[in-house]
Amino acid sequence: MTRLLAAAVAALMFVQAAPKKADKPVPAPAISIKALDGPTVHIAKSKGRIVLVDFWATWCAPCKVSFPALDALATSLKDRGVDVLAVSVDGSRKDLDDFLAAQPIKTMRILLDPDMTAADAFKVGGLPTSFIIDREGKIRFTHAGYGPEAVEKFGAEIRSLLDETPH
Repeated sequence: MTRLLAAAVAALMFVQAAPKKADKPVPAPAISIKALDGPTVHIAKSKGRIVLVDFWATWCAPCKVSFPALDALATSLKDRGVDVLAVSVDGSRKDLDDFLAAQPIKTMRILLDPDMTAADAFKVGGLPTSFIIDREGKIRFTHAGYGPEAVEKFGAEIRSLLDETPH
């Protein structure tokens, strides 16, 4: 209950906390998450690609604002080896389906985490929270909250990772 209360309080915030660049990149949790379109996505099998994992919910006001911007980012980077995964922690599949019917997406994948297993593995404290994972499968940037400049920051951070020489 405390975790949900913290998530609800965080959802009321529109101000994004400063991005946290990992002092020492740590491996992303090796978890599998069911995709809305059926197949399971294995985060650990994304090595070689850059992945933005965004935890969100339909009841989270900043999440609703970020949703189309993240999909536009996914569309602009899809041919460059970047995946954007929107992990819904909604407990109600009907709420999620209703939201997606009103807010169609073009590119990003929607993943389902109603029991918050993946959110717990990533240590998500509030919504939205986003993680940018490099080609080696390590978390390089973490963002809590959402503000108007967030997607621009995400894009700059992702481009910096695209510019790195793969090991």
